This record gives sequence, C-alpha cells and structure tokens, in this order.
Amino acid sequence: MKLGSIEGISAVWHDCLSWRMVCTDRHEPSDREQQTMQLPEHWLVVRLSALGDVTLTTGVLERWHRERNWRFTFLTLEQWAPVLKHHPAIDHVIGVRREDLSAAGLLRLCRKLSREMKGSGLLDLHGTLRSRVLGALWKGKVLQYPKFSMERRAFLRSKGKLFREKLLEFNVPQRYALAVEPVAPPRSELLPVIHLAGEEKNSAMHRVAPMIAGSGKTVALHPYSTHLNKAWKPEYWSSLAETLVAAGHNVLIMGRGDSMASVMPSGVHDLTNATSLRETCALLGQCDMLVTGDSGPMHLAGGVGTPVIALFGPTHAVWGFYPEGPDDIILEADEPCRPCSLHGSKPCPHGQACMASITPQRVVEAVNRMPRRPERA
Repeated sequence: MKLGSIEGISAVWHDCLSWRMVCTDRHEPSDREQQTMQLPEHWLVVRLSALGDVTLTTGVLERWHRERNWRFTFLTLEQWAPVLKHHPAIDHVIGVRREDLSAAGLLRLCRKLSREMKGSGLLDLHGTLRSRVLGALWKGKVLQYPKFSMERRAFLRSKGKLFREKLLEFNVPQRYALAVEPVAPPRSELLPVIHLAGEEKNSAMHRVAPMIAGSGKTVALHPYSTHLNKAWKPEYWSSLAETLVAAGHNVLIMGRGDSMASVMPSGVHDLTNATSLRETCALLGQCDMLVTGDSGPMHLAGGVGTPVIALFGPTHAVWGFYPEGPDDIILEADEPCRPCSLHGSKPCPHGQACMASITPQRVVEAVNRMPRRPERA
C-alpha cells in the first residue's frame, strides 16, 4: 500500500479517526441533552489570527448574542483587535502580542484568564495547540469548533478526491457556529459585521469626497498579498486601473505593502499604508466595490456591506473563506493543480498560472456587472 495513493490515505485517515476517538472518549450529547444542558451566558472567545478569520467570527457572535443573549470577551492578537471595536456583543477585547505567546507566557496568560473569568465558558474558534492549552486549563465549559484539519490535509494529499463534499458543505462561519449549534445556520445569517461609529463614517466620507468625480463607480483596489502566489500580476492591476479610469470610474488603492503607485496611471488615488484598520473599514464603506485577491480586506469589505470582486487562484472554496455577500463576485482559475495549499504559501512551479489566467478583462466585465450601492446611487 502506498501512502500517497487514495487507498493509503483512506487507511491512514481511518486509523487517525479511531485513535482520536480512543484518546478523547468524548460523549456526544443528543439533541435533547443539548437543549437542556446549562451553558454560561458569558464566554471567552479565542481566535488569535488572522485578520480574515477574526473578522468572520463577528456575524456568528452577533447571532449568539441576539438569539441566546450571550456576551463575550475576545482574545486575539493586538493588531486585529480594532476590528472588534463597537461590537454590541463584545464587552472586552484582550489584545496580546506574539512575543507574549511563548510557552512560559502562554501558561501565565492561561492561568490568569482561567482564574479571572471563573464561571465563564471558553469558545475555542482557533483550534491550535495554544488555544487547546488554554482549554485544558479552563475551569468551566469548553466548546471547540470543527476545524476539519485531517479532512483538509487528506483533500490536498488526494488532489481533491477525498472529502470535497464534506468541506464544501460548511464555510468558516458555519464551522464556528457548529461549536455551539447542532445544525449550521444558513450562510446568509452569519455574514461578518463591523460596526462603525458615526464619526468614523463622516470622517471617511469627507476624506473620500475629493477623490470622487463624475457619475462613475467608486472602485477600491487591494493589490497586496501576504503570500506571493495569491498576488495578481502588477501589470494586470495597472491595466485594470487604466481601463477603469478611462471609463470614468473613481479608483482608490488601499492596503499595506510596497506601493504600486509607480505602475498606476494618473487619476488613481493611492492610499497605500495611509490608513489604520478602522479607517480602512470606513473608507471601504464609501466605495461601491472592492477588487482584491484572497485577503483579509476582502472580509473587511463584507463586514461594512461593500460587495467584492474576489480573485482566487491557489486557494479554493473547500477552505471555506469565499465571500458570501449577495452581490459578491468570485473570479477563479480553472487549473487542475489548485488548490495547492491552504493559504497560498506553497511556491508555484507553474509561474503562478492560476492567477495569470484571471485576465484584467474578466475583472472589468465584473466591475460593469456589479450594481452601484443604493446609498451611492
């Protein structure tokens, strides 16, 4: 039996499942038991990173607050904490630095939180060793979301032949919801929600006003990517911007990275590295759409109700990160080698063929199809 074969992967998967069942020996409660089980009304939510993952928790927490009257303290990396500001269900955000998460620092943090939040439950929406250590030390109810780690690995190793349907069944917010609910709610009920204060909206409106002229759409571009293989070609971004400006649209560049202003045509407004996380959200709220790759700002746009045109190459719908807004448009590559990794970090031996196959003309057509936001009509 070869480990790389479908039969080999299936056998290993069966053994892993059996071992996991023996190790955990967990009793799965019936529906009636779940209904009668006493659960706390306050929870510590653990989702340390990344930006998109943290953003995708917001709609789920709002649902639990609305339907269960639950309230939350949220533990995350300090750079992502601003996303959670003004959330009506979150009483407190604990922002930590990466250097605080060393083995010794993590143990101190776990013991401190467990002691200070006695009586609260813990919702592990990260599913890493760090969050599981915190769960092991917690002095109350602990719920974990189904991360499907083994299924994802098997899907990759089998080149998409194993667990495709299972992984496609639930997106990430639905998987978060399954930590608590026996049946995943509809995707439309778990869309991310970022709450902006009135002064944030007004400041963004005044900031963007000088950049808007004529009757064209206001199109934000996010041309940056944490992983090179998820990045669209600079010349593609330049071609897209040139076509949009020529058609009378207003084009803004947003995000963090090495500025691409030098390859952009005149008439493009470059806000690269010029906005905070909250300012970015507020400015996105003033735009008719965002064009981006698979990125954190893709979910920020969804959180403020701005439709996205999302370009997907090495990553895939099975990972559960596709935007789900009613007007969102997904443009994806049709390459047999995708997905090649979970986050697009694996070096591409084909010259980023998947991203190169998404042409600027396809994006222009999507911009033309995208309706103008009602408040900007």
